[in-house]
Amino acid sequence: MRRLLFSALSLLASLSPASAQFELPTGAPKTKASLVSEVKSIAPGKSFSVALKLEHPGGWHSYYQNSGGVEEAPAIQWTLPDGFKAGPIQWPVPSVKDGFFGKSYVFDGSPVFLVDISAPATLESGGTVALKADATWQICKESCINEKQSFTLNLSIGPNPEKATEHAPLFEQARASQAAVKADWKFSATSDGGDVFLRVETGAALAEAPVDFIPDQPFVKSVSSGGDIKKEGDAWVFRLPRALKNALEEDLPQGDRFSGVIVATQAVRVPETIISAAGAAPSPSVESLSFAKLLPVLGSMFLGGLILNLMPCVFPVIGLKIMGFVQQAGSDRKKVALHGVVFAAGVLVSFAILSGILFTIRETTNWGFQLQDPYVVMGLMLLMFVLALNMYGVFEFGTSATSVGGSLQSKQGLGGSFFSGVLATVVATPCSGPYLGAALAAASGLPAAQFFTAFGAMALGLALPYLLLSLFPHLIDSLPRPGAWMESFKQGMSFLLFA
Repeated sequence: MRRLLFSALSLLASLSPASAQFELPTGAPKTKASLVSEVKSIAPGKSFSVALKLEHPGGWHSYYQNSGGVEEAPAIQWTLPDGFKAGPIQWPVPSVKDGFFGKSYVFDGSPVFLVDISAPATLESGGTVALKADATWQICKESCINEKQSFTLNLSIGPNPEKATEHAPLFEQARASQAAVKADWKFSATSDGGDVFLRVETGAALAEAPVDFIPDQPFVKSVSSGGDIKKEGDAWVFRLPRALKNALEEDLPQGDRFSGVIVATQAVRVPETIISAAGAAPSPSVESLSFAKLLPVLGSMFLGGLILNLMPCVFPVIGLKIMGFVQQAGSDRKKVALHGVVFAAGVLVSFAILSGILFTIRETTNWGFQLQDPYVVMGLMLLMFVLALNMYGVFEFGTSATSVGGSLQSKQGLGGSFFSGVLATVVATPCSGPYLGAALAAASGLPAAQFFTAFGAMALGLALPYLLLSLFPHLIDSLPRPGAWMESFKQGMSFLLFA
């Protein structure tokens, strides 16, 4: 039914003054069109601009290069002398209008379309040149009418271009009606096959929220067609729904790049931007922290590593491991210290692998952006709540960690000490899950070097007691005995996760 209705509208649209087969009644609306040049004299090798001005009858409008439906945008077919080249139409910023089949992008009143034309360097001064153009466009109100008109511009040729001063206001108005170009802004886009996410990094240049985004291609819809706009620091992220079918229910080709106009206090043109398939949304730009700001993060990570040693699945086996080092080294303090260093290296290597996995997950899932999704935030809240219940003692997992840790002392040699450090990290994992989650949240906004440095600090915190006790084994006697205090400590830590 929808397709039949649109076919009927298309048939009505063909009944226009431009049709050779039909004539409309006297008084039918008609656009007043003109083609003017910014110069009255052109020069060899120089470019100049011409303007197509359409003065629409009251209440009627023409269309942007992407009409939003199946309506036809203005087009110009040029017939130029040899060596002349015409550029594309430079589009004014359109208005967004609610149409019968959705949003339409239209021009009311008297839009002006600029085209740049370049003259060949071999052109000889003197004489004139004729530039011919056949323009077509469609105007609509309750129904649509196709219109066309042919033009010829006769321009003289001189050594230097000469401005047509009487047309200067028209060209000034036309350029002002176009979207601004921001060379210092950064544009990127991603999609997983569904909505397209356009990220625009503006610095502090666009403080007020944009109103809309008007796409140049039909497979992307405007923000006002069901999308939204969010601010991320100095960047704006536009969620743009996809259009899979046109008004005739025909499949729309899906492109891998698009462009358009950001509608704001000052409209800004978005250049052709490739749509990356890396994820559902672009990841936020990652900025390095200054040393003063990074230091608290490193300190927190280091402290988190130290706290892991107080967990019930780690603390009881610290003394056992150090005594194992002493037994293997035959009470040689240098060898005991060497075993401690190798053990710490095992911890560092295993943390490097773990942090590499976490960094890969962060890059492929756009961690920072996903935290703006309320469903993701709710999921993380529930996860933290479950982990807090575990630490409080409502239920337990990872209770076999102590026996695994105890078996590490049976390994011999430096290789055994290194692998013991690797397994110690694995043993700590059931207890460290909440801390690793918090650490990932703290480090997720850091660039690669600072991200891995932060996790290195956490690894050092975990390995430090082993290093100290291997250097000074007699300190083992000063360690508090495992007991009920550890469970109380763990329950106390659970309230941080509840918070």
